[in-house]
Amino acid sequence: VESTPGEGTTFKVYLPRVPAAVAEAALESAASDEARGHGHVLVVEDNEQVGQFSTQLLSELGFETTWAGNAEAALRLLEEHPSRYAAVFSDVVMPGMGGPMLANQLRVTYPRMKVLFMSGYTDNPDHRNGNLAPGENFLQKPFTPETLAGKIREVLA
Repeated sequence: VESTPGEGTTFKVYLPRVPAAVAEAALESAASDEARGHGHVLVVEDNEQVGQFSTQLLSELGFETTWAGNAEAALRLLEEHPSRYAAVFSDVVMPGMGGPMLANQLRVTYPRMKVLFMSGYTDNPDHRNGNLAPGENFLQKPFTPETLAGKIREVLA
């Protein structure tokens, strides 16, 4: 950092060089068919920032995404396009209909729909478990891109 009053500040950042072959191999690996997601995921999250983050992250992993701000909106989207979605990625605790109630309705209407739950509640056992059925797919917030990638692929497999 070089700074001179009245003239400004200059920041110089030095990064290590990466051989072209290494960079190219990393790009090929990231773009490989196995690393890319397939299918359309409906993200159901009442927090706009988490919803945008989740849809962006899933898009970067190769999935098509749609975000619904609540369970009722998700049900409307599913009704409009029942065969579009491969999975639902839903928050557990939301105003109105929560994730477990949404999943119960999905089991009746769309019995083959895959569901992955997420929640940030860890201190309250009811919220932590979210009254989820045993064996439900669950991801604790905050989650990393790698954790989401692994879990969504596991759910869809």
